[in-house]
Amino acid sequence: MNLKAKISLLAIVPFLLAIVGIGIGVRHQATALARTQHATTQAAYLASKEIELRHYVDLAMSAIAPLYAAAGENARDEAMLQSRALATLEKLDFGQDGYFFVYDMHGRSLMHPREPDLVGRDLWTLRDPAGSLTIQQLIAAASRGGGYVRYVWHRPSTGKLAPKLGYVVPLERWGWMVGTGIYLDDVDTTLARIDQRASSNIERTMMWIGGIALAGLAVITLCALVLNVSEYRSADAKLRRLAQQVVASQESERARLSRELHDGISQMMVSVKLLLESALARFEHSEARVPAAEAALSTSLTRLGDTLREVRRISHALRPSMLDDLGLAAALEQLTRELSAESGVAIAFAQTGQARGMLLPDAVNTALFRIAQEASTNIVRHARASKAALALDISAGTVALTIEDNGRGFDIDRVQADPNAGVGLRNMRERLEALGGTLSLVSQPGRTIVRATVPVSTRGSDKASASAAGASHADPRIAQEDRP
Repeated sequence: MNLKAKISLLAIVPFLLAIVGIGIGVRHQATALARTQHATTQAAYLASKEIELRHYVDLAMSAIAPLYAAAGENARDEAMLQSRALATLEKLDFGQDGYFFVYDMHGRSLMHPREPDLVGRDLWTLRDPAGSLTIQQLIAAASRGGGYVRYVWHRPSTGKLAPKLGYVVPLERWGWMVGTGIYLDDVDTTLARIDQRASSNIERTMMWIGGIALAGLAVITLCALVLNVSEYRSADAKLRRLAQQVVASQESERARLSRELHDGISQMMVSVKLLLESALARFEHSEARVPAAEAALSTSLTRLGDTLREVRRISHALRPSMLDDLGLAAALEQLTRELSAESGVAIAFAQTGQARGMLLPDAVNTALFRIAQEASTNIVRHARASKAALALDISAGTVALTIEDNGRGFDIDRVQADPNAGVGLRNMRERLEALGGTLSLVSQPGRTIVRATVPVSTRGSDKASASAAGASHADPRIAQEDRP
């Protein structure tokens, strides 16, 4: 794993862990808060219902208070008072499912306005679906002076069992239990809605946290991409500058070696050749001639001449003096002439354009000459061509070099995709890209065209002409090139 990946993990992993921790904490706290809210709402709702029930029962007791307070003189009168009290309670109601009921303390139903078939029945052993003794619980609460009881009873409006909160009080003199109740399924529905809203709020909060996490990851990823792209561009720019510096250093070193070979070794070899020629002339005009010595001197002169030509060839290949002294066109013409003589391939050179006398920058001269040298060498070595042509077109703002041959051609895509091939083409492109130029390739059997185009700034042609005219006086190498 590289350093960038490690840095990315160090940025992303703690962020994700923090988001997960925040999410777990928020969910836990929100769930606890929802439970507390549920319990608080339920308690408040039940408290309000209990107050409401007590109020209803108090009203009912106020309605029958005169009858309960009046004591009958005999059992018949007492029974009449009780009957009138039951009739009064039966008429009292509040809402569709709000009514009063009356039982004696032994569990017998005395009045039930919604279920009259229960009246007169002994319900002491009545149990709900959970097995609880409903009537006994109500009577026990009334025996304690009154109280609240939660139980299950049929709801008149639906005919189904529903949870109910009842409040009962005793009428001790008559041995009654009077009470009423409120069904709690509405409370459960309200609490369910509250729980649903709380759950929705929790899910919405978690979605927000997830969205923030995704946005944070996107920002981190974007920053990483920007950083990588910036670093890549910076590294690429540094690599290009390094490549340019390497090329410039190579050209500088080639020029230095070329000058050393031409001005140093070549001149010394010319001096040695002159001395040998003088010695051979003395032997030939001497009365005492030594044929063996003359033959050795003649052979030495021949080999020294070959060595001198090889040194000059190497010097020209490293950095032709014409490129610095007479310009790009003269160097290209010399290059085509030498390659034609060495390889047997007919290579022609032509210069066109309206700004033929324009002075080109040294970097442009060097780049185009090296491209021509590389392309011409490839033609000689690989193209199997019988003829080729170099064309230099110099205009006011552009210099174009075209190399064309009639060889067998090559697959451009395959050569460019193969990392082990096309080194020369990559070098050409790198040289041109450093100058803002472009390289175009067209290749097919029988015709291959390499075209290099470089933008240049306009300069006066008179300056170029003056520079070329005085070059032969500035450097003695030109005058000595044709010396044997």
